[in-house]
Amino acid sequence: MDFGRYDKEDLERAVEVLRAGGVIVYPTDTVWGIGCDATNPEAVAKIYALKQREDSKSMLVLLDSAAKLNYYVDIPETAEMLLEETSPQPSAQGREYEDEAKPLTIIYPNARHLASNLIAEDGSIGIRISSEPFSQALCARLKRPVVSTSANISGHPTARFFHEIEEAVLNGADYVCRFRRDDETPHEPSSIIKVNSDNTFIIIRQ
Repeated sequence: MDFGRYDKEDLERAVEVLRAGGVIVYPTDTVWGIGCDATNPEAVAKIYALKQREDSKSMLVLLDSAAKLNYYVDIPETAEMLLEETSPQPSAQGREYEDEAKPLTIIYPNARHLASNLIAEDGSIGIRISSEPFSQALCARLKRPVVSTSANISGHPTARFFHEIEEAVLNGADYVCRFRRDDETPHEPSSIIKVNSDNTFIIIRQ
């Protein structure tokens, strides 16, 4: 299967549900995720309820472009350097890109223009720039960040593939995307680095 070619109807249906404040299950650049419009606090609350998770634990969001970051967070110099290092690099021929680095989630300071129940108590938020075609197009079409949290009940094993997602999660979502359901390619959770306003940083997960 060519994962660069997704069903436009599938994408549009997912976007419609997100705009209406619904919750979707969808493929990301790591594992399958549960998502909603990251600016909608009622939709975010639905995800906490579905995952049976305390809302004191913040969730990360996806964006389709690093150019949109500064609308939602401050970007310390250290974070800018990390973004440059993990961006796909052109090959020697200049026509294709070399293999991308492991997906990286950066926790930024001073989050804004997002649902308040999504932001950590210290005002930070984790954001990853997706390079996976469907989730990237989802953010671009919605024109807002999309929540991305693993498609499992809190405390249960992470679903590595679609067929491992619990029925309770699938039944609790307003829409389950069709794209990549048959994908058996192993995907790992992203690396997570928290960058503070003073450019100090903490590696949360390598």
